[in-house]
Amino acid sequence: MEQSWRWFGPGDVVPLHAIRQAGARGVVTALHQIPYGEVWTVEAIEARQAEIAADPSLGLHWNVVESLPIHERIKLGEGDLTPLFENYRQSMRNLAACGVKTICYNFMPVVDWTRTELAHPLPGGGRALRFNAHEYAAFDCFMLERPGAEADHSADVLVRARNWFATATDTEKETLLASIMAGLPGAFDRYDIPALRRMLERYRDIDAEGLRSNLVRFLRAVVPLAEELGIRMAIHPDDPPRPLMGLPRIVSGAEDLAFITAAVDSVANGITLCTGSLGAGVQNDVPAIARQFASRTHFVHLRNVAKEPDGSFMEADHLGGDTDMVAVIATLLAEQKRRLDAGDPRWRLPFRPDHGHELLDDVGKGSFPGYSAVGRLKGLAELRGVMTAVAELRSLPI
Repeated sequence: MEQSWRWFGPGDVVPLHAIRQAGARGVVTALHQIPYGEVWTVEAIEARQAEIAADPSLGLHWNVVESLPIHERIKLGEGDLTPLFENYRQSMRNLAACGVKTICYNFMPVVDWTRTELAHPLPGGGRALRFNAHEYAAFDCFMLERPGAEADHSADVLVRARNWFATATDTEKETLLASIMAGLPGAFDRYDIPALRRMLERYRDIDAEGLRSNLVRFLRAVVPLAEELGIRMAIHPDDPPRPLMGLPRIVSGAEDLAFITAAVDSVANGITLCTGSLGAGVQNDVPAIARQFASRTHFVHLRNVAKEPDGSFMEADHLGGDTDMVAVIATLLAEQKRRLDAGDPRWRLPFRPDHGHELLDDVGKGSFPGYSAVGRLKGLAELRGVMTAVAELRSLPI
């Protein structure tokens, strides 16, 4: 598998030479400076490629876009979307012209990945991302004051949420809001409570079926061009895979992925297999999902989470947590072999170690939440070891 690493551009505290030291060659990045809905020009794409290739001795290249974001109006199905669809298609043309042909994207409304803690303390002084069910309920019910929110939380979680809210300081409440809004680095919309309420109001009449329809409309607008350009689109699962703040989530498990891949049945319409996002759902058997959608998997995020009975979860070690990572990797290596035997020139799957812990001298350095250097290096080394062992035992290409 193609060892890759997410890089957020020149402002990332993890420099390009650290990526090479970690053993990765593929760089997963995006043009976060460009507002959602605007065209990524050839000049802007080439400028990022030049930054990545500035030191030829590193041997780095831009292999996956993460993400080419979808404007909120497309998710809403709001107004005349023709210009937004055409801008997205033009960005696809420009990326393909520059040789970047794997695009990761998501269809999560309003917020992207959501956590309540960005620096949960670990034994020994490390820090991890964490989702606390009672803190999220406190935000949803007592800070956001969303009508009907209490019905979405268990009685036990609500008791703890009320206690947290009653004792939390203003600073703690502000930190919780900032953590929930952290989402995707580079996002242009950061909401305070009144703005978030206004945004949620725009979704008032959109249920899961409505959001699904808007996704299918988007796919029908872009997948034919992806086929023509040789681009592989890879939708990312919801994180966490459950409704948040009353908003529907439609990429949360096997049933959703089956609907999406069948809605526009093309190899260009594929998925990002994120073992952490899917693994946070109690309903999800991640190794089974990996097997079911192997042929439509175009990009892979490998990480692990440890779930708790109340719906809380925390980022675990890459080989720890609840997902059998060895089984997932074995499936992916077997899929690579199938593609190689079928003559697919892009048989090797790009993957990256996702959401590493903050460890050692990375603690407090200011990296994007989940994207410290040492924690991801540790994860990549562990995953690389599993891949090497499985490939050797099963006579599979790595």
